[in-house]
Amino acid sequence: MTATPGRAIPSAACDTAVPYERRRPEETTLYQVVHDHLDTFLAQVEQETGTGLPQFVKDEFEAFLECGILAHGFLRLRCGACAHEKLVAFSCKRRGFCPACGARRMAETAAHLVEHVIPHVPVRQWVVSFPIPLRHLFASQPHLLSPVLQVIHRALSTFVRHQAGVTHAQAQTGAVTLIQRFGSAANLNIHLHCLMLDGVYRLTDGDPVFQPVPAPTTDQLQALLTRIITRLLKTLTRHGALMEEDTEIPYLTNPDADPALAPLQAAACTYRIALGPRAGQKVLTWKDPALRLASQETPQSQGCVSAQGFSLHADTYCGPHQRQKLERLCRYITRPALSHKRLRLTPTGEVVLQLKTPYRDGTTHLVMTPLEFLQRLAALVPRPRLHLIRFHGVLAPNAALRSQIVPGEADQATAFNEAGEAPSAATRARMNWAQLLKRVFAIDLTICPQCGGPLTLLAAIEDPTVIAKILAHLGLPSRAPPRAPARLDAFMQTA
Repeated sequence: MTATPGRAIPSAACDTAVPYERRRPEETTLYQVVHDHLDTFLAQVEQETGTGLPQFVKDEFEAFLECGILAHGFLRLRCGACAHEKLVAFSCKRRGFCPACGARRMAETAAHLVEHVIPHVPVRQWVVSFPIPLRHLFASQPHLLSPVLQVIHRALSTFVRHQAGVTHAQAQTGAVTLIQRFGSAANLNIHLHCLMLDGVYRLTDGDPVFQPVPAPTTDQLQALLTRIITRLLKTLTRHGALMEEDTEIPYLTNPDADPALAPLQAAACTYRIALGPRAGQKVLTWKDPALRLASQETPQSQGCVSAQGFSLHADTYCGPHQRQKLERLCRYITRPALSHKRLRLTPTGEVVLQLKTPYRDGTTHLVMTPLEFLQRLAALVPRPRLHLIRFHGVLAPNAALRSQIVPGEADQATAFNEAGEAPSAATRARMNWAQLLKRVFAIDLTICPQCGGPLTLLAAIEDPTVIAKILAHLGLPSRAPPRAPARLDAFMQTA
């Protein structure tokens, strides 16, 4: 386990870092909902589906309840000048819905991509979204994402080479694809964010030379999307995921999905409720009519096309020297599924989720019971050993040109100096958690909040007996908050 970040500062543009303050997850809405209703939710799933949730989903919830709680372990730091001590709780390091660990992974991934992977050339973001049936298919059969990515990357790289007027033997391109599994409504929406070099590297006798390409037109995007759809459907049919009869539209085969998780995933894809008295119904929403009228007047972006439920977006561009913009883009596409700021409870105990951006119909909030909300969370948990970041072309780990084009040590040192970091830290392959806090949230874990002196790490405390003694001495709770037992009456079907 690793130390968990403290409370985030809204902007990283602060001139000076502030001392670290331990976050208190037990005070957040998300923790309270999971803590008070998890056992009831697990019992509901077992009662209505005849089987329990997969173990990896249960482990995700259990680990979240331990994340940031001092009673489950912590790091002990001390100031050498005034002997002030600080405790830093361990984190769960999960990939599902934990906002703290998701923010840490977001910061680490974005810094790694910008400083160690993506060269100083133009980059364009290509976003590919799928129809709702395919989202459910990819959630239940994630191994299909690999051939789908091959089809999409081959189509995009061929298009870029045609834009440059070269063949595959004359030039190569590269990309980093991030598989995002969620939408702003905590819905299951598997789609692809592809950060593609907006040009090609010409193969010469010496060093490879980068040649940028012009931006795609709307007609070119429409033709490219049609080509992607045709090839993708053929690939899925060849893998047995789709079947074709006499009609031109293929239909999904019956996937061998998990009997408990499959209905939760299907409901999360369609904004519906899977279990309970309101099973099959749409989630309740709050709408603002004024926002609906304003959205109808907003024209669609020229860099976005759609067809047959698919969409292709290629309007976001970062120039070769816009590294801060590129890092913000990387943070956006690797962000966690949930934010504490957008969750709250009503006086009647319902969970209100504020949308990041209002929908076209004016929807601003979703309203769910705690058990309905936990259904969404379970559907968002990715399966173990599922890689959500893929590298292609010249950015692939074993690519012959990769060592010649990725940012070198000199470029890394310059970038870190601009961000306020010491040049000596630029040679590290990974930034440690203290550097991430300072880089992204302007939180300095190495500064004593009392005298401003340096804090040093004493030990990692994991023994339950030692944990209880230290916390009791400091007047802090030595036990985790007790779990609420399952309540069978909370999910029984009503007449």
